[in-house]
Amino acid sequence: MKHLAKLSQIFTGAAAMTTLFAGKVMALSVRDGIEAARTEDMPTTLTGNNGVITEITHTFLYILGALSVIMLIFGGFKYAVSGGDAKKVTDAKNTILYALIGLVVALLSVAIVEFVLGVVA
Repeated sequence: MKHLAKLSQIFTGAAAMTTLFAGKVMALSVRDGIEAARTEDMPTTLTGNNGVITEITHTFLYILGALSVIMLIFGGFKYAVSGGDAKKVTDAKNTILYALIGLVVALLSVAIVEFVLGVVA
């Protein structure tokens, strides 16, 4: 049983070393591939005005903003056609409320990302 445990430790160590070595080799080849595929319009940094993270967060903000506006309009439409039915009015109000909460969360998330990137970078 002790031999099996010892063999297991040796195998685990060898696997870890192989993984680390392969990771180094792959990192070099991936980095070379990224540099070869880079165009003039591609951002070269992760942060900053034209950074990758900034572009991604702004894209998500636009998408979430558009979805929030669509849901606000949909909730307003549901409220207008509810006809005084208490359940329909409550559903419409919840739709409007959740759309506003989603918009606030999206704005706060972008502000938090900008703050963290400002501190880290």
